Amino acid sequence: MLKVQNLSATYGQHPALNDVTINVNAGEIVVILGANGAGKSTLLRAISGICEGKVSGEVTLNGVGLTGLSSDAIVEKGVALVPEGRGIFGDLTVKENLLLGAYSARAREMERENLDRVLTQFPKLRERRSQIARTMSGGEQQMVAIGRAMMSAPEILMLDEPSLGLSPLLCKELFQNLVQVRKLGIGVLLVEQNAKQSLAIADRGYL
Repeated sequence: MLKVQNLSATYGQHPALNDVTINVNAGEIVVILGANGAGKSTLLRAISGICEGKVSGEVTLNGVGLTGLSSDAIVEKGVALVPEGRGIFGDLTVKENLLLGAYSARAREMERENLDRVLTQFPKLRERRSQIARTMSGGEQQMVAIGRAMMSAPEILMLDEPSLGLSPLLCKELFQNLVQVRKLGIGVLLVEQNAKQSLAIADRGYL
């Protein structure tokens, strides 16, 4: 279980988060809803160790402390982030992008099994595994970003506004994919503006 207790973050004199406490269990989808500027992205960045502000509070995964660890050490412990804007490598193929997600020691030994799991989870990526990522649609690129994060063998998968810029049809497909991810026993922490569709698949939500 991912446990966040009394997490606060400030950028200089400006508070972005104040005493946030949330839990995400294995095999459940938890959605974070809120207005622009409410601190949702800062929350994910603070958990994953990439927040540029000053962070205080406690983050643990299965009782192991993550607070103060580097971002790569947090991935090593089992928490992966799909950032807003996807952040894929556009000039690399789908398969090359996916394999970059398996750099952590926890994932390296099972790289082949994880790749097969991701390609089974997202059949479209299996068909397109030799395609250059920037030539794909926005929805397909989002699948690549999620697949790359899953290649690190996470226990908790965090996604920041994954439906941003996608058509309603692709949004529906994206959320169906997240339901399939949950069935693998992975906890999903989702920041979303699309309240209706995200709450439809979520076990719980925080506002």
